[in-house]
Amino acid sequence: MESWISMPKIELHAHLNGSIRDSTLLELARDLGEKGVIVFADVEHVILKNDRSLCEVFKLFDLIHILTTDHATVTRITKEVVEDFASDNVVYLELRTTPKKNDLIGMSKRSYMEAVLEGLRAVSAVDIDFAPKNMDTTSPMTAITKSNACNGTIKKKIYVRLLLSIDRRETTAAAMDTVKLALEMRRLGVVGIDLSGNPNVGEWTTFLPALEFAQQQGLQVTLHCGEVPNRKEIQAMLDFLPQRIGHACFFEEEDWIKLKSSKIPVEICLTSNIRTESISSIDIHHFADLYNTKHPSVLCTDDSGVFSTSLSEEYKLAASTFGLGKKEMFELVKNAIEFIFADVEVKQDLKEIFNLAAKKWDL
Repeated sequence: MESWISMPKIELHAHLNGSIRDSTLLELARDLGEKGVIVFADVEHVILKNDRSLCEVFKLFDLIHILTTDHATVTRITKEVVEDFASDNVVYLELRTTPKKNDLIGMSKRSYMEAVLEGLRAVSAVDIDFAPKNMDTTSPMTAITKSNACNGTIKKKIYVRLLLSIDRRETTAAAMDTVKLALEMRRLGVVGIDLSGNPNVGEWTTFLPALEFAQQQGLQVTLHCGEVPNRKEIQAMLDFLPQRIGHACFFEEEDWIKLKSSKIPVEICLTSNIRTESISSIDIHHFADLYNTKHPSVLCTDDSGVFSTSLSEEYKLAASTFGLGKKEMFELVKNAIEFIFADVEVKQDLKEIFNLAAKKWDL
C-alpha cells in the first residue's frame, strides 16, 4: 500500500460532501442529535461502518445533506477534504460541489461557494494553489514541496480547482444560475461544470441550455453519464461532446463505439460502482476494456468518505484486479494530466512533478 501512497496522483472526480471524514460526520451528527434535529442512534452505526450496503450509502448521503447546511461546516469540510487528499499524495484535485441555497439561514449559492473558498484558504497542513492568479511556476520543485521559513520543514503542495455541479433536480433557470456563478468565480479557481445528482430524476433537455452556455463561455464540462440504463440520454450526452464523462456503467455496444470514436476521457470510480451495485463484479468492470484499448481514462474516488476508500486504494484495487504493475499505473495517472481542466501552466508543473517522480523510482 505504501508504494501507491507515495506515487503522485491526480483526482478528477471527487464530490466535496461525499469525501467527509467519518470522524467529522460523527461529531456533527452527535451535535445535531443533542439539538434534537436528528436521532443520533439512528445514524451512528452507519457512520461507524466501513463496508456500507447500498441502502446504508443512501442513508449516509441523506445525513450529509442535513449536516452541510451552514457556512462554517462547509468551510471546515473543505479544509479537511483537501488536506486528506494531500496526505494521500494527490498533487492535483478537482473538487466538485453543488452550490446550495437555504434562505432560512441566509445561504445563497454564492455564499455557499465563498464558504468553500474560505475552507481552501484555511488549509494549513499543505501548501495549496487554488486560483490561477496565485500560480507559482518559477521552479518545478515548488510544485512538489515548499520550505517553511519559520521552522525549516518541508510541505507538500496541492493544486485544487473547483467544479460547480448542477443537480438534476434543478430547473433550467437554476442550472443557468450555477453556470453564471461559475463564470463569475473563474479567477478564484472555478474551471468547469458538472452535471450530477439522482440519475433517475430530471430530463437531459432541462440542463442542455445551461451546459451549452457553459461551453460557449469557455468552461469545461463533465457529465455523470450512464449511471443507470437510459439509452436516449447516453446518446444525447455523447453527442453533446463534453470534455469528460463519469462512470459509463450502463453503456451498450453502440454507446461504446460512439465514446471511443470521440475519445472523451472517462472518470473511473471502481469502488463506487461496486458499492452502488452499478457493476456486479470488479473483474468485469469496463475499466479493463478502456485500458486495453488505450481509451483516455483516469481512476477516481467519487465519494472517498461514503465509500471508505482513497485514491491510493483505487490504484491498489486496479493493479491487483487487472494485473497491472506500478509502471503501468504511473503512466495511467501521468496521462491524466491531459484531461485536467486547469490551464497549460498547471499541466506543465504536473509534468515536472511526474518526471521527477519517474527518475526517483527509476521508471
